[in-house]
Amino acid sequence: MHSTANIRWLADISLADRAMVGGKGGSLGELKRADIEVPPGFVITTHGFEHFLAALEEDNSIRSHVEALRDLKEISSFSAHVRARFERTSLPPDVYADIVAAHAELCGSNLNFPLAVRSSATAEDSDNASFAGLQETCLWVKGAEAVLKSVLTCWASLYSAASISYRRERHMPEDGIAIAIVVQKMLDVRSAGVMFTRSPLTGDRSVITVEATWGLGSALVSGEVTPDRFVIAKITGEISVREISDKPIQHVPAQAGGIKLVETPEELRGVPSISDAELKALAEVGRKVERHYGRPQDIEWAIDRSGEILLLQSRPETAWSGKQRSPVAKPVENPLLHVMNIFGGRR
Repeated sequence: MHSTANIRWLADISLADRAMVGGKGGSLGELKRADIEVPPGFVITTHGFEHFLAALEEDNSIRSHVEALRDLKEISSFSAHVRARFERTSLPPDVYADIVAAHAELCGSNLNFPLAVRSSATAEDSDNASFAGLQETCLWVKGAEAVLKSVLTCWASLYSAASISYRRERHMPEDGIAIAIVVQKMLDVRSAGVMFTRSPLTGDRSVITVEATWGLGSALVSGEVTPDRFVIAKITGEISVREISDKPIQHVPAQAGGIKLVETPEELRGVPSISDAELKALAEVGRKVERHYGRPQDIEWAIDRSGEILLLQSRPETAWSGKQRSPVAKPVENPLLHVMNIFGGRR
């Protein structure tokens, strides 16, 4: 697989490359190095973004202007202006050519193979900041031209009102803030969700909490469906909590690209979206990831229709890791306390 200044393949990167491939890209590369299954793909590096941004800044500096913004009205106005400029500006020729070549290499003989185009900001999922939910993700993108359009959408999302406001509230310098793009093959997903390798509610590290739903995980993230919830003991593998929700809808691929909302077949609505065997296999993957990183993780996962488990992201768990006190719960306490729906605003 051919790498350039603008393109790096997941197999060739790690968290040490975060400045070049962003938090998500670095995490996915790190997972591959740890022999964890992730969908194949590549990253459009921050070099490509910087090249594109430099052309825009010939007329007027975007970064210095962002640092001078004082209130939400100014932020909203400037965000709309910058994002419109992104949409009107062509990609630099070398960036365009490298993306098209990498797309062809990833897709092989099927150039319309559906892909996920995912933002990967350089400061996201770090110990001091989390950009989760602030940048765009485009799913089931088909064809090189659609990928190129999605790249511009993801780049522009770095200057959404929400993203700018987040940085201004924390007085983050704009120099060094950049965005890479992860491009991966989409899975034929049967079930998807999230896994926490400690209780997100109580901080108990002896359990793993899993939330799952039918179809793509975007329905869960958006809050459109209440997921099934499980709590699993790390040592024994015992499933101590099993809450099966009514799941009336799910997100599935749209034929023309993108995703659509459909009704869940009646016979599946109240059925667990993940089996006990899959839960235990997923928990083992979670333990392996936690051991690799040496700290609790917040993991996005999917199971394809063949039953294979793949990870879509792993980031440091932040609800408890930053606290300088002991967890409030003990393993013997009511395990129902370990279940919590925190999907109000994550991607």
